[in-house]
Amino acid sequence: MSFPELQDRPIKETICLFDVDGTLTPARQSASPEMLKLLLQLREKCAIGFVGGSDLVKQQEQLGTPSVPVTSLFDFCFAENGLTAYRLGQPLESTSFLKHLGEPNYQKLAKFVLRYISELEGLPAMRGTFIEFRNGMINVSPVGRNASKQERDEFEAWDKGTGCRAKFVEVLKKEFADLGLTYSIGGQISFDVFPTGWDKTYALRHVEAEKQVSGIDYKHIHFFGDKSFKGGNDYEIYSDERTIGHAVKGPEDTMKIVRETFGL
Repeated sequence: MSFPELQDRPIKETICLFDVDGTLTPARQSASPEMLKLLLQLREKCAIGFVGGSDLVKQQEQLGTPSVPVTSLFDFCFAENGLTAYRLGQPLESTSFLKHLGEPNYQKLAKFVLRYISELEGLPAMRGTFIEFRNGMINVSPVGRNASKQERDEFEAWDKGTGCRAKFVEVLKKEFADLGLTYSIGGQISFDVFPTGWDKTYALRHVEAEKQVSGIDYKHIHFFGDKSFKGGNDYEIYSDERTIGHAVKGPEDTMKIVRETFGL
């Protein structure tokens, strides 16, 4: 696959950034051939990238194939909100949540989280990996990230009725007010915990740095996300004054808006 150089794309100084889960793909599932085809068409016109909370391995599973690395499908790949980043297939400097927080504070937080989950009443299931440690954050899941699709759906319905994740976040905000952390609910079963300022807007520093790298000043930064409501993990970048935010209901809606916006 070959595309025009970034500075030669027909729609100048424009980049489209996409959330992954619920925006490019159904939650934790793969992107459709139709979506991948549309992204290729869009990439012919302007720069494209994804901004996902998960690590690159999960985004490879959802967007790439065994023979096609996800880093070749986008101009910019921002895993873990951009703390792990790739530009035209090459890695950019990354940052560490653990280094920022320190081992003692991390262990205090992790033990509190596990104790809280162990005392939850009425969980529809408990399936393991309740804290997923990532380079730039931790992802907390009361039901466990090993839950099946049916168990995820059951937890999502239960969470809507009980407000489990929202209450959990409020408890952590009070307990660890001194650590400078932000909590962001996303997807069906979990929420992210990361240093304040390390939300998806972190990826924008890489976009802005492009002016020094290639001379391109991305004045029009479109962002597409399904969790654009306050408290959702797309909210900060969706509402940032530097972006043009598009709230979507799912992959089909994303494709509709992209086609309408860019004449595809």
